[in-house]
Amino acid sequence: SDGGKLLVVPMVGSHWLSMQQVVEKLSERGHEVVVVMPEVSWQMETTQAYSVKTYPASQTLEELDSVF
Repeated sequence: SDGGKLLVVPMVGSHWLSMQQVVEKLSERGHEVVVVMPEVSWQMETTQAYSVKTYPASQTLEELDSVF
């Protein structure tokens, strides 16, 4: 199939861990992928497989740690 454009807004945590593999595979198949993620997160990493746009987070990493 032809690759298309895909915008991904993942949830922080385990949702992203399983979603990241799917996003990378879609990129390998020719899709142009943009991932929107908060500036502060635990496990959300970037790769060259997709573009990343960040947005300001209202919490610091320390505040996230104390909540969980």
